[in-house]
Amino acid sequence: MIRKLYNLCIRAAETPQASWTLGAVSFAESSFFPVPPDAMLIPMSLARPDKAYVYALICTLTSVAGGLLGYFIGAVLYDSVGAWVISLYGYGDKVEAFRHSYAEWGAIIILLKGLTPIPYKIVTITSGFAAYSLPWFVLLSVVTRGARFFLVAFLINRYGEQARRILEERLEFYAIIAAVLVIGGIVASVYLF
Repeated sequence: MIRKLYNLCIRAAETPQASWTLGAVSFAESSFFPVPPDAMLIPMSLARPDKAYVYALICTLTSVAGGLLGYFIGAVLYDSVGAWVISLYGYGDKVEAFRHSYAEWGAIIILLKGLTPIPYKIVTITSGFAAYSLPWFVLLSVVTRGARFFLVAFLINRYGEQARRILEERLEFYAIIAAVLVIGGIVASVYLF
């Protein structure tokens, strides 16, 4: 199944809709969708290393735009939609403590959590709920999400063919590592909030 999904993303990179699909996943991930855009960004960039930076830019811009939707959910719809999304990830009882920590550590929280495997939608919704400064939220989101996606683009652009060969030889192993990192990030954030 993992290989089929990987091959689907590789083939998708050759289609005219590739950028739109990647942008849609990146947008949705920042506000409600559970799959990180890296699941598409990496194979698509491996298929087209010449477009890795374009894909990183698309992910950055659409992730920040999706983050604005998440911020809106937290600011305006927290009692209905926001609380539901947060509780899906097991953070319901931790949000209040997280909100209070924004007063002192908001910028650091956004920067660090934007780089980790912790779902970014948690940061976006809670930022809106905590009424964190919207201009600062956007600026910090551009920095942290851009750093994450452009690092992937740089590595793939630099080591593309070698990275693709290594990844394809042990795809299932690397997919398991990625899943463990994402699940570990979620579990760690629940207990370290």
